[in-house]
This record gives sequence, structure tokens and C-alpha cells, in this order.
Amino acid sequence: MRTERHGAAGVAATVTTGASPGAGYGRLFIGVGWLVLLLGLWLWGSGAAGNAALSQLTATGDVAAVGRPLGGGPPRTHDPVAAPGTVRPSGLTIPALGMHAGLVAQGLDADGAVAVPRADAPGRVGWHADGPQPGAAGAAVLAGRSTGGRGRAAFAGLTRLRPGARVDVQRSDGSTARFTVEDVQIFEHRDFDARKVRRAHEPDRAELRLVTRGAHPGTARDGGPADVVVSAYLSGYAPGRPASG
Repeated sequence: MRTERHGAAGVAATVTTGASPGAGYGRLFIGVGWLVLLLGLWLWGSGAAGNAALSQLTATGDVAAVGRPLGGGPPRTHDPVAAPGTVRPSGLTIPALGMHAGLVAQGLDADGAVAVPRADAPGRVGWHADGPQPGAAGAAVLAGRSTGGRGRAAFAGLTRLRPGARVDVQRSDGSTARFTVEDVQIFEHRDFDARKVRRAHEPDRAELRLVTRGAHPGTARDGGPADVVVSAYLSGYAPGRPASG
């Protein structure tokens, strides 16, 4: 090792040269170690943030609500549930609207749509007695009023439903068919197709339609009354309790 002293204007500086090779390698290893440590911390932080974002995405939002896994897979449907001939749908509950209504059997009106209950019973909902039962394969259609009559109309808030909302249909044997809303469509009155409404979106799937005609004025694109069709699919089933004794 050689030490040199350079003096200028009474100021001295010491420079040490010729250090041993081992000391240089030691500093190199320390530097590489710090680099690896910092890289590892950065990768760990990025992964944690990504996992947190993924967890939030899969737990909330429309994708999880409708039962669709990430990637656009099919909804988690329940197999259709056959009903004996004596079993009838008796009630309809939509928690998101705070609504519960009794069901009455109805036929088709002059337009080929499911007839709604009488104006003096706006809180009731009609079901197409000649079509599939709610929970059976095919599209079961329920029709209700959105305005008119005395008391609150059963389907007054139908346009507020969103994909993922729950719809329960109670049946006369004590069982419940649970549906999940898939989409909400608003039509101008002239574009309503009753036959298409009664057609299932997918074969061999249990589906439900909630229909109201002539909804609140101003709802349609042309500013006039609208026809609203809510489509849902069977996502759960709770059998009735057996009778005691």
C-alpha cells in the first residue's frame, strides 16, 4: 500500500491506493446483496397490491353479483325444479324493492302478453298459468302494474332493479325458487314483442320474466310510457318443510 501526500497552500490530502483485492470483492457482494433485497421488496409489494385489488374486484361489483366468474363464464345456475301438478306459485318477494306480492293465475291479453291483475288489485302480480312454472325449464312470466289503482302498484319500482338482484318465488308446497336478475330492458311500447318475452334465452334453463306495460311516462327514449322486462335465471331452491304429524 502506498500513501501519497499532496500539499497546496498548506492544505494536505491523503490518498490511499493499492488496497487488497479482497476488500473490493467484499464491497461488490454487499452492493449486489442490497440490490437483490430491494428488488425482492418491490416484487412483494407489487404482488400484495395486485392481490388486494383482485380480492376487491371479485368480491364486489356486477361480475360477482350475477354469479359470473372473472373471464365472462356462464352464470351459476340451478337445475330446473319440477313441480307436481298441484303446486302453484303463491308469492313474489323482491328484497331490493322491499316488495312482496301475492300471485294470481292469468291468461294472455289481446296483444298476446300476460294479462295484469285488475286495477283494483294493483299490489298483486299475475303469472302465466299456461306457461312454465317458476323454477321449471323455460321462461315463466309474471306481469304486474307499475301505476294506477288504489294502493302501491307491485311493479312501481321495477326499473330500479339491477343485475344481481334477488327475486324469490314462493310456491304452494312451501318451497322457494330463488332467481338472480340477469338484465333489465326498457322498450318503447311499439317495440314490445310478447312472444319473444315468453321465449327462454337458453334451452333447458329455468328463467323468469317480470313484465310491466306502460311504465312511468318519460321512461322510454321517445319520452312516452315504456314497457319493462326484467330477465332472471334460477340460482337456488329451498324445498318446503314436510308437514308435521
